[in-house]
Amino acid sequence: MCGIFGFTNFSKGRLKSAKCALDSLRHRGPDQGLDYYDELVYMGHRRLSILDLSENGSQPMISDNGSIILTVNGEIYNYKELKKSLEVKYRFRSTSDSEVLLHGYSEWGITKLLDKIEGMFAFSIFDKNINQIFLVRDRVGIKPLYYSTINNEFVWASELKAIENFYNDFSLQYDYTAVYDFLTYLYVPTPKTLYKNIFKLPPAHLLTINLQSNNSNLQKYWNLDIAECNDSIEIASEKINAFISESVKDQLMSDVPLGFFLSGGLDSSTVVSKAVLNGANVYTYSIGFEDSRNNETHYSNLVANKFRTLHKEKILDLNKAHSLYDNIKTWYDEPFGDTSCFPTFLVSEFARQEVTVVLTGDGGDEIFGGYLWYKNFEKYNHWKFPYVEPIRNLIFSFKKKKGVTGKIGRFVETNYLLGELELYTRLMGGMLKHEKRQYRDKWRIPEGYDDYWYFRKYYMEDLDLYTRLQYLDFHTYLPDDILTKVDRTSMAVSLECRVPLLYTPLIEYLFSLPTSIRLYNKELKGAMKYTMKGTLPKEILIRNKKGFSIPLKKWRADLFDNNYYRQEYLLNTLFPEL
Repeated sequence: MCGIFGFTNFSKGRLKSAKCALDSLRHRGPDQGLDYYDELVYMGHRRLSILDLSENGSQPMISDNGSIILTVNGEIYNYKELKKSLEVKYRFRSTSDSEVLLHGYSEWGITKLLDKIEGMFAFSIFDKNINQIFLVRDRVGIKPLYYSTINNEFVWASELKAIENFYNDFSLQYDYTAVYDFLTYLYVPTPKTLYKNIFKLPPAHLLTINLQSNNSNLQKYWNLDIAECNDSIEIASEKINAFISESVKDQLMSDVPLGFFLSGGLDSSTVVSKAVLNGANVYTYSIGFEDSRNNETHYSNLVANKFRTLHKEKILDLNKAHSLYDNIKTWYDEPFGDTSCFPTFLVSEFARQEVTVVLTGDGGDEIFGGYLWYKNFEKYNHWKFPYVEPIRNLIFSFKKKKGVTGKIGRFVETNYLLGELELYTRLMGGMLKHEKRQYRDKWRIPEGYDDYWYFRKYYMEDLDLYTRLQYLDFHTYLPDDILTKVDRTSMAVSLECRVPLLYTPLIEYLFSLPTSIRLYNKELKGAMKYTMKGTLPKEILIRNKKGFSIPLKKWRADLFDNNYYRQEYLLNTLFPEL
């Protein structure tokens, strides 16, 4: 895993600023920092060596004729297969997957290259022949890529901090609609960032920059289409098993020590089981909690013992976790409200003592249908009061109170007052529009602003309820919360995290299955449980979903009694300037 940084309209007077910006990504690539620049472009790369540890794998990588320059963050899992077809024509200097991108672009062009590659990636290609730069992000959004359009130049980087560092706060202006959105989503939704004119490149998108005209074109190169498949549960189980096995096998590639996060949940346990069946020597890592209600080490030990992994666990010291709160700003560079980032960081730090790469079970809930809020949404999404606003205003006056009065107010609101997107926002822990009035006034947000625009963009009402919610989570919560959380906390300690369940053929297949198969026997993750029956311990298959939760009430009982307190606390503590 690596960090990349680049910009257009290069001049040598800005070289020091460029190197400082690149150096701010050192945690993503501590092994090496190199760059390329000419009169048009600067491209820098911080390297975390995973494949081909020699100098031959260094970046920026340049074609033999000097016309194509590449920097990449990520891994291409099918690179060996693609390399075979390219070796007939191209001479490879390394055994790295990055060089396959370099020659693959030369041979097929950007569009066909993106059709062929499978992996997690964010990369930049500068083609001198046509004076164009291509910025690309993987299909799901596993790897991050930011870009800016400030002062008539384009800048791109793996993390927002590099662009902040490059401009040193000069020319940067806060986007208060993005901060306002954070109150709703608990993250700043793509493509927004904390600043105006700085954007997240959306997943499955290609940004083409024309250096002659200084214009750009943003296009989507992959869509999650909901096809129809009528496979039985038996056939589905066989295909799911094959897809996961293939993905895990491909992602075991590494020239450095490799391990696994093992929470004891269905997803991580499935990944570990497939690795063992592939003959891997498996190292597993778990984090436990002093609070028994949040401690899952019993389940991770069950899996570790069954598959005889080399297992290590660590009990989380709450005082240490509590002290990590200020790191949120360092890790994410903008407001971020998922506090499970603390145990994710600590298990990453723990694993990094022995390995450089880990495989995780992230993504399983979105593609198999595992979140409890799906059933809660179905439960609460019923008849509503016809005159919502007058009643809501009345309820709002006492729902914030503690005790029975507040509980009744929140019960009435959740059950009888909320529209579908409001209900979803509430179940996800976000603040509703009428709860943010003081912030709307403070930041001068227009009254007609659509507070739920990001959810609305991916809320497909023509899909059945469970598929609709999965589709929504896949396009919003997964890339902007889950994958962002894991990427920043793991890369903070220079650990590469791979997510084998987010394998394109598996994703497309699962979304093609009817809900009755995906949620077989009306169970969350029903198809996955059926597939893993007989492989995983029964206790793992029948346990209720817990999630990587932490004992928040024990830490900050006075702050987190209601959903909106978390966002307010984060902003007031970490971003008081806003």
